[in-house]
Amino acid sequence: MENQEGRDPEAVRIDDPWYDALAAGWGEHDATGAPATEPLGAIPRQQAHSAADVYLEVQRSPAFQEVRSRYRRFAFPATLAFLAWYLAYVVAATAVPGLMAHPVAGAVNVAMVAGLGQFATTFLLTWAYARHARLRRDRAALELRWDTQELTRGVAR
Repeated sequence: MENQEGRDPEAVRIDDPWYDALAAGWGEHDATGAPATEPLGAIPRQQAHSAADVYLEVQRSPAFQEVRSRYRRFAFPATLAFLAWYLAYVVAATAVPGLMAHPVAGAVNVAMVAGLGQFATTFLLTWAYARHARLRRDRAALELRWDTQELTRGVAR
């Protein structure tokens, strides 16, 4: 972000893709130009809960538990598999150097192929994680985010 010194704070544009001024309740003004405490056209709600109560309620909800469960079902096995593969590579390099020095093609040996396999596995795992998040968790997590923001709008934090 460039130096914003001397500029009107409301004229500064945030280039953060996760920043959504209206979704966060910022930047909304009533008819007088003053910042609105409720969304424009919204029906006033009773503020019976604090923000902490709302977040605890969301955390206990079945939707949140499902999102966490989907994350864990992917992340834990993937992490364990990758660590086992990495550990096998390190152990093989130290325990059986003759096998690792075995030529595969010209000057390329088993150790080089396995080392490049580590990089390939990292990129493959990153792609698989992003795909899993996009297909299995992002929509549900976004719905939870919207629900949470609606419940905490106007609540003292």
